Amino acid sequence: MTIANEHNLHRGPVSPVCPFGIRAQLRRGDPLSLLLGKDWQKVHWYGTAEERDAALADMSRRHEYSRTGDEPAMAFQKVERLAESRGR
Repeated sequence: MTIANEHNLHRGPVSPVCPFGIRAQLRRGDPLSLLLGKDWQKVHWYGTAEERDAALADMSRRHEYSRTGDEPAMAFQKVERLAESRGR
């Protein structure tokens, strides 16, 4: 079978153990919390601390298409599943 859109293919193997994460939460007073709820959060998991740190740097940077004075609207926090990261 031919692939119509190769950019939709999965890239690389998925690590079964992803102990390093980034918790994204809305900042206090964000109007989006009226839709999502004040306790909304999303956790992104990564296989290594280096992958997580690179993703965190990208998520929290001021993007080139931002307007003057715009800042990231999310609060990010590093999280870790200790048992998995220590191989237990």
